[in-house]
Amino acid sequence: MFFFFDEKNMKIESDIEPITEVTITTFEDIRHVDEKGREYWSARELMVILEYSKWDNFKNVIEKAMEACKNSNYSVSDHFPDVGNMVEIGSKSKRTVQDYQLSRYACYLIVQNADPSKEVVALGQTYFATQTRRQELSDQEKEDLQRLSIRNEMKEHNKKLVDAAHQSGVIDNRDFAIFQNNGYQGLYGGMGAKEIGHYKGLRPKQQILDHMGSTELAANLFRATQTEEKLRREQIYGKRHANQAHYEVGKKVRDTIMELGGTMPEDLPRCEDIKKIERKYKKISDGSKPAEIK
Repeated sequence: MFFFFDEKNMKIESDIEPITEVTITTFEDIRHVDEKGREYWSARELMVILEYSKWDNFKNVIEKAMEACKNSNYSVSDHFPDVGNMVEIGSKSKRTVQDYQLSRYACYLIVQNADPSKEVVALGQTYFATQTRRQELSDQEKEDLQRLSIRNEMKEHNKKLVDAAHQSGVIDNRDFAIFQNNGYQGLYGGMGAKEIGHYKGLRPKQQILDHMGSTELAANLFRATQTEEKLRREQIYGKRHANQAHYEVGKKVRDTIMELGGTMPEDLPRCEDIKKIERKYKKISDGSKPAEIK
């Protein structure tokens, strides 16, 4: 898209043809996809669609949308990256004008803050609200499936961890509960399973693993896999030594998360019971049955 700059009136005008009838398709037509497959909308193009003739006026709407984004604890730079567009200003010379590569969410916030008296703004609100909700549902579905996959993998790997711990001298259920608690204490800054559940507001009988998101589950899966390998590789024997090994691995995972600037596992949000997620996907599946979580 090119913009032409009228030096006399100091006004930027778009070369987009005047729109006689705006439809839902209109907003889809100005959607772009970058080299990484990420969709975006040009603020300059959206300005024309929303019937704003002056950039300064539309910039005020963008700034309100940015403030709403910030208040919702989302990154403004992620949703409103500031870019420049080359425009012709006569005599075949060009200059750069301000533009933004807007995310779908950014567009949603913009139409929420635009002039409500314009029919096209109401249409934009419908389009972006619907599409944003659709994206949210898609993201939630991906998270649900990730949780199911990692939780089932965790269940299977815990069997291997039990076997490795047993060979290291962790014999009965009480021993293994203490062994597991040491791993949690390393990963969760000293909190055992009971303390983690209380910290996250779970009832005593609720399993903490069933209420973890995919990120937290992945950290615990890594803790479990690395502990099993350490017990076998170093041929660790004795309950005390096995407990210490599990604690050290958990703490190492925690230290790595901290070094990378990640959220500590105890501060990650509590999620819906994964058994409910499993039942939901069983109902809508085509007959395939995922491994049952217990």
